[in-house]
Amino acid sequence: MNLIKTKTEIAKYVSEKKAQKSTIGFVPTMGALHQGHASLIDFGLERHDYIIVSIFVNPTQFNNASDLEKYPRTLDQDASFLGKYKNRIAIYAPTAQEVYGPDVISKQYNFKGIETVMEGTHRPGHFDGVGTVLNHLFRQVNPDEAFFGEKDFQQLLIVKKLVEIEKLPLKITGCPIHRQENGLAMSSRNARLTPQQLEEATFIYKILHQVNKDFKNKSASKLRKWVTGQFNENPHLKLEYFEISNVKNLKPLSRKRKNQKYRAFIAAFAGEIRLIDNMAVN
Repeated sequence: MNLIKTKTEIAKYVSEKKAQKSTIGFVPTMGALHQGHASLIDFGLERHDYIIVSIFVNPTQFNNASDLEKYPRTLDQDASFLGKYKNRIAIYAPTAQEVYGPDVISKQYNFKGIETVMEGTHRPGHFDGVGTVLNHLFRQVNPDEAFFGEKDFQQLLIVKKLVEIEKLPLKITGCPIHRQENGLAMSSRNARLTPQQLEEATFIYKILHQVNKDFKNKSASKLRKWVTGQFNENPHLKLEYFEISNVKNLKPLSRKRKNQKYRAFIAAFAGEIRLIDNMAVN
């Protein structure tokens, strides 16, 4: 397996593969890899000859310095985790200066409103950081297609809009949420949870599952009130937001309309660990 740390090296690697008429898929990550990431890689390998996995904890998408400091950094473990893929995988693990140059700052984007709701409301500047780093990485890696999990569904829409804004020549593909047997969405942040918190966090999935069951017969306002009440009664998790939104523009649902698709979104805290999840509801 190739471990590449500079943009010059990654450009050379990709150029050589494409000269051999090979196609390149890309899975951007912040490390602490798990089976959710593996599902993205497996999906990509069904469509491409090689997959590049970037491992880079991006400083510009954290609005909480403590969260950035405590985010798990496990490059050696991640390389071992990817060992089973042998030579079909390359790891791109650059420094911040390698990605950004001397000024590690975000570009400001207009994502047509999808950046201002939910995560955008509670994490100011987050999606500017996401857009900026992915713009750099996409240009450095130059893949044919990039894969993102639907757990970060809002981010997935942001990335698709980014590619449109920057006129980048690649396809963005969303992949289903990979869950543990108990329903908990796989996340790198799960590594910071205690065994008890891991069990308690399944409450998020249970709530989403019930919302999905009740969506046909209950209004969005009633569902929002019910979810808030359920979290208020739960001593282990603190709700940050719950929303039901249109999947195309993420506008909050006020009245259901035919031929429209919706998803339910939750962000909650288990102790100081912030967890997000979502589920299609119709």
